[in-house]
Amino acid sequence: MTDRSIIDWPAWTDSPPGRYVLDWEQTQLDRVVSDVFGYHALQLGLPQLDALRENRMPCRGLVLDAASGASAPYTFPRGLRHAGNGLGNGAAQDGPAGLPAPAGRSAVWCDLLDLPFEAQSVDLIVMPHTLEFTSDPHRLLREAERVLMPEGQLIILGFNSLSLWGARQSVGTMTGRPFVPAAVDLIAFTRLKDWIKLLGFDLERGRFGCYRPPLGSDQWLSRYGFMEAAGDRWWPIFGATYLIKAIKRVRGMRLVGPLKVKKPVLAPGLAPAATPNTRNHTQ
Repeated sequence: MTDRSIIDWPAWTDSPPGRYVLDWEQTQLDRVVSDVFGYHALQLGLPQLDALRENRMPCRGLVLDAASGASAPYTFPRGLRHAGNGLGNGAAQDGPAGLPAPAGRSAVWCDLLDLPFEAQSVDLIVMPHTLEFTSDPHRLLREAERVLMPEGQLIILGFNSLSLWGARQSVGTMTGRPFVPAAVDLIAFTRLKDWIKLLGFDLERGRFGCYRPPLGSDQWLSRYGFMEAAGDRWWPIFGATYLIKAIKRVRGMRLVGPLKVKKPVLAPGLAPAATPNTRNHTQ
């Protein structure tokens, strides 16, 4: 494939299958991020999805890369402050023409493979389909691990290669007519689990969704609505999309409170020998 995806996100998200996928993902994100607490939260790419709208952290940022098909086109109003390392301090920047910025967000334009944030400074990172548009998914995951605080949370959404949608995407890529937008091959759920475990994350939650066939019209998608409940029960790992929630663990010794030195305990029935006082000792 070329450097730019054959199907871009703005066009695809306006299509029936695009709206179908984004509706499911928005519902899942609203439920998952609502109980994640901290101070800083980031969404990397895909501004068509407001991943942090139900999160209550005071500093929420949208990080975009003009070279990524999951970010462009996008803009935010003149005067909105560039986040920098503090998600709210710095000079305003203008991006390419496109969508308006979500309310209450700071927007940062940067290279997603070289995030301009200090190590261990972010409490939550959401990556909606971001790995499918980067040239180096491993490096992007390493960057996310670097900026996340210990016990910070990482949420990843992607298309499942082990599904009907993944099969159609594979055939469409070979024929030059892909079904979903992606600059790289779709990443299997099992492979992604191995990647995040190697980086020291513990998988807390995984969920699949969108079990209807890869069809291009609302009429045909609605006819297969019964497959949502059936798929969730009978073939859950073959959903078209998945959501992974992982926690960064930092393993090692940790001291809790001051170190207390215990006095030696004498054996029962024994007493210390008396020490003679030279001044009171008589010859």
